[in-house]
Amino acid sequence: MPTIGLFGTCGNKTQSSWRDDFIALYEYMGFSYFNPWKEDWKPENAAEEAYHLSTDEVILFPITASTYGLGSLSEIGFSVLNAIQMNNKRDFVVFIDDCLDPTLDDISLRVESLRTRALVKEHLLQLEIDGLYIVDSLEEMKEVSIKLYQIAKLRAEIKSYLA
Repeated sequence: MPTIGLFGTCGNKTQSSWRDDFIALYEYMGFSYFNPWKEDWKPENAAEEAYHLSTDEVILFPITASTYGLGSLSEIGFSVLNAIQMNNKRDFVVFIDDCLDPTLDDISLRVESLRTRALVKEHLLQLEIDGLYIVDSLEEMKEVSIKLYQIAKLRAEIKSYLA
């Protein structure tokens, strides 16, 4: 079974609630997924995350408006390029929200986050990499992830048939 990795914005449960709708849908559809969010994340969890980032067939990387997302933004480029080099038969879906929640009121962090969001998004849009999809909303990300999962499942069935 293919697996969808739910990476991206990962703060407290309120900030990371975007996963809830995805997980409910994937469970309803019988899709396998990896959720890196933990109530009490520890450095030991990094090995499991790295494993899924390097093996999951579909990787989601949303950067939502609910956090400054500087860590996630710095992780996107490295993760996408490194993981594609390791296995170019995988798909990455990236969503970078262009704005920030008004409750995030640290002016210097807001400026840095908005600048970094624009830069990362523009750089990703310039890449011509098969398997990299830049979407405009979480809803579009959900729809694309379903299609990519179905494709990954077909690839796995073909490999199994030919083995």
